[in-house]
Amino acid sequence: MKKFYLMLVLLVGMAVLAACSSGDEEASGGSSEGSSSVDTITAWAWDPAFNIAALEKAKEAYSGDGDFEVNIIENAQDDIIQKLNTGLSSGTTKGMPNIVLIEDYRAQSFLQAYPDAFHPLTDVINSNDFADYKIATTSFDGEQYGLPFDSGVAGLYVRTDYLEEAGYTPEDLTNITWDEYIEIGKKVKEATGKNMLTLDPNDLGQIRMMIQTNGSWYVDEDGSTPNLAGNESLEKAFETYKKMMDADIGKIVSDWSQFVGAFNSGDVASVPTGNWITPSIKQAADQSGKWAVVPMPRLDMEGAVNASNLGGSSWYILNVDGKEQAADFMLNTFGSNVDLYQTLVKDIGALGTYSAAAEGDAYAVEDEFFGGQQLLSDLSSWTDEIPGVNYGLHTYAIEDILVTGMQDYLNGTELKTVLENVQGQAEAQLK
Repeated sequence: MKKFYLMLVLLVGMAVLAACSSGDEEASGGSSEGSSSVDTITAWAWDPAFNIAALEKAKEAYSGDGDFEVNIIENAQDDIIQKLNTGLSSGTTKGMPNIVLIEDYRAQSFLQAYPDAFHPLTDVINSNDFADYKIATTSFDGEQYGLPFDSGVAGLYVRTDYLEEAGYTPEDLTNITWDEYIEIGKKVKEATGKNMLTLDPNDLGQIRMMIQTNGSWYVDEDGSTPNLAGNESLEKAFETYKKMMDADIGKIVSDWSQFVGAFNSGDVASVPTGNWITPSIKQAADQSGKWAVVPMPRLDMEGAVNASNLGGSSWYILNVDGKEQAADFMLNTFGSNVDLYQTLVKDIGALGTYSAAAEGDAYAVEDEFFGGQQLLSDLSSWTDEIPGVNYGLHTYAIEDILVTGMQDYLNGTELKTVLENVQGQAEAQLK
């Protein structure tokens, strides 16, 4: 009888523990390894006119087998970063979305810090279908985690009328070095009185574009070790930047509105930047037919190419309930739907990095604002030439340090000393 009662007590205790365990898991939002189907998948992104609009188009285009709703929530990019870091560092996925957009410069910081938090897409998409340079930053430790989205392919936007006054054509600026660009800039300013470009010493996007033409970055291939002192590409980029300042071909700006205002008002003869600037350039309707876009200048170094990138982002799926449905949604939209990419180009101007889409009719449209140039086709072809680099963990943290270094260099400090100083600061701060 005693044995019977003892057995009964043990069974009751086990049942109570199981119930408590189940309740605890339910209260915490479930396991990050969850794979259960859900009625709704949630996507986070920023920019209603671009990324949010692209998600809405994807919802309309989805033709997969999944029976679920897609709930799109707009957040500012900084808010997304904060929410992800707060949630993932606490070890809970409660309140996290199924799909999230992450800027390429920030992706590795999440993948390396929280690799188990993201659902691998290695067996979902074919990474060979996308521009090579996007794969380096969206993968980690042999797994593909991101679905590459928009291209930050850069171009050199030029005022053809200003060039003509100085005796040049867009062909004269095609596939040139930055040193050649500076010499042309001097002649353009002499002939027209216009500066060649804008410069903001507190914003080093120009440096980023320069070093990527030579397949270099601020960190070593491990993505974390600062690579500043002795970085030949960075040295060349700093020297080139100073040459532009010394040649007095740059209009100094300090914020976005001044940057846009400089070319909309006709104060500069060229704009070297990411293709996302196209709508802003077109704001000056009276300048239609006076612009063309040519490949980015390259650093005057062996191995450098006339292609680079500025910006861009990719889609990621969190390792939560509904991840298979989210993966199916991504595969059947941004992962394979050529027609969707045609729509994105035509309706919102979103240039993707899905290679097969570049053959569509939307990419072959002649843009009268740019003198009838097949701009999207050209940008897409340059996308395929961008050197892939590992942006690593610290792009913005290192740039905060480099901004001070640039000021020191422009004020006369020897470049070798400047880069040794920023190397030491980066190593100390980013341990």
